[in-house]
Amino acid sequence: MATTEERLQILKMIEEGKISAAEGAELLRALDTKSEKYPAPEPMKGASAPRWFRVRVTDVNTGRNKVNINIPMGLVNVGIKMGARFAPEIEGPQLEGILNAVRSGQIGKVMDITDEEDGERVEIFVE
Repeated sequence: MATTEERLQILKMIEEGKISAAEGAELLRALDTKSEKYPAPEPMKGASAPRWFRVRVTDVNTGRNKVNINIPMGLVNVGIKMGARFAPEIEGPQLEGILNAVRSGQIGKVMDITDEEDGERVEIFVE
């Protein structure tokens, strides 16, 4: 069952224009029907379970954030697919590596790519 905090985060992303209403509805539906196929990873001993999956896209020239989205861990599988639209260069082995890092319970920065052609830096964190 989705927590109130997770639902409010999705509504806030819609309100701020970070995602569309349709995408928000999809995320809310996913919260209600969390798949048992990819259960949340067990926390490491002595560490708290990760709660957020964060994607940050920064303009390399100005240092300003273009995208900064926090997604509740319960929605990470749906969120990664949505996030792939913002960073289409992340696919195949890179995407699988991110999913494996999340499933294994890794905490911290799981990816950092700079796209010189588009002048963007994409960072992904599990917090």
